[in-house]
Amino acid sequence: MDIGRYVTREVLREIGTRSREFYEFVLPPIDMVEDGNDLVVTIDLPGFAKKDINLRIVGNQLHVNAKRQQDENVGTVYFRHRPLTIDKKIFLPISAKDDEKVMGKATYDNGVLTVRIPIPKSTNITIT
Repeated sequence: MDIGRYVTREVLREIGTRSREFYEFVLPPIDMVEDGNDLVVTIDLPGFAKKDINLRIVGNQLHVNAKRQQDENVGTVYFRHRPLTIDKKIFLPISAKDDEKVMGKATYDNGVLTVRIPIPKSTNITIT
């Protein structure tokens, strides 16, 4: 292999690695809405197995960790752009005290993770 092809291959490999790192940083797409007494967080995590996704609520943050193995036995790879890991801290508009345990419910269907988190009780203030 001549030096030009070698350098080109290595540069493209490095660009691919950096690109994947960038997407792992900015992804996944997230929606957050209030539905009755719940805060509903919807996160796109296609390609991850349910068993490889971990969720945790600490204070006002939802921690999402997911990891998948890269399949090395697929033949010639021309381009890879899907993230292998997700390590995301999502700031929530609600907060739990240190002595409170927030118990949400999560479902994972067709690559979409939906987390329902009960909103702590609050009272409306009447304006007179």
